[in-house]
Amino acid sequence: QVQLVQSGGGLVQAGGSLRLPCVLSGRTFSWMYATAWFRQAPGKEREFVAAIRWRGGTRYYADSAKGRFTISGDNTKDAVYLQMNNLKEEDTAVYYCSATARVTNIPTIQSEYDYWGQGTQVTVSS
Repeated sequence: QVQLVQSGGGLVQAGGSLRLPCVLSGRTFSWMYATAWFRQAPGKEREFVAAIRWRGGTRYYADSAKGRFTISGDNTKDAVYLQMNNLKEEDTAVYYCSATARVTNIPTIQSEYDYWGQGTQVTVSS
């Protein structure tokens, strides 16, 4: 059974940094075709943040994340990370990691992902 287990998150001041880990269990890292991070703020729809297609290593970022967030992985730990720097209050949301083994040409779309983490809260204070 494939599971994505998230940790990290928490409260941080504006301008600070956080790293969100997401560990894959039930499969090895090489099983994944693509991984993405999405977030959902209170009262808003879930939105795309960052994605990576592991074969080729192409990365995708939402405009709001470009220059501040980095998606990466560690195949020795079967883990994917979202490094978030220069955090802003508007980054406050529940963050979800997701993964798929299917080939996708639109890795920024939620429906392309079959497996989801449980979500982790990030709160940025002024």
